[in-house]
Amino acid sequence: MRMRLKFLLRITFHLILFSFFTVLTQVGGLVHLSTLLFTYCIKSQVSWKKYYSPVIFLMLYLLSTFLILPLLAPVFGRTALPLSGNLKPLNYGFCLLNRHYVTPDLEVLMQQLATEMDDRFPGTTTYYLDANFPFWDGFPLAPHLSHDDGRKLDLAFYYMDPQSGKPKAGSPTRMGYGSSEGPGPGEVDLPSRCAEQGFWQYSLIQALLPHGSIDTYELDVKRTAVLVRRLAMQDAIEKIFLEPHLKERWRLQEYGKIRFQGCHSVRHDDHIHLQIH
Repeated sequence: MRMRLKFLLRITFHLILFSFFTVLTQVGGLVHLSTLLFTYCIKSQVSWKKYYSPVIFLMLYLLSTFLILPLLAPVFGRTALPLSGNLKPLNYGFCLLNRHYVTPDLEVLMQQLATEMDDRFPGTTTYYLDANFPFWDGFPLAPHLSHDDGRKLDLAFYYMDPQSGKPKAGSPTRMGYGSSEGPGPGEVDLPSRCAEQGFWQYSLIQALLPHGSIDTYELDVKRTAVLVRRLAMQDAIEKIFLEPHLKERWRLQEYGKIRFQGCHSVRHDDHIHLQIH
């Protein structure tokens, strides 16, 4: 009886790990199963295999993430966004978790726009946030409601140093989300309106993420507004999510592609969401 209970607990534990790694990285669950199979097949009675299985998991996961997935993703119509240059991740954790894959058309479009922004504002780096997983349309990228077909991408705002006024790399938060440019007096106050209607998820990220560097960053309105305008002018772009008060403040009312995503989703006054046709 005790052995059976121990076996069931072990199976449950591995099922939980499989589910967690799959939701987090899409392929982590398969790597976990591969790790179990690899350690089981080791013909040894020495206990080191029990303690070193996390190391084996890490090695297999890194191998698949940086060598295997980039080769397989094109079969599913996806390609990895670049890791360096004038278009790169704000945090390399997005890439480590396989969340930086898009369709080839979107990758080419973003490369062109990043180069254009760098030419117009020398030294500008365009940072991307969450994109999509490498395989299978319809596979959710938690906690997003979309980002499941390679056609969606989040971009960070541009920032500058509040003292010197010069462009500054990075973002007030490590992940690029959460540092909101809220509505001012007389502007549409959807954060308050959504909160009154009970949409708790609307400002959840702002409440959870730390903002330790917020005083050392100032939003670069000029560059960010230019980027949004250039995105809205692209025929390939279907829609852009941006809070209405920023659309009005940055004088972007003429662009119908720039929309409010609704109270059911997270707010978009801390990043730009775009999707192509």
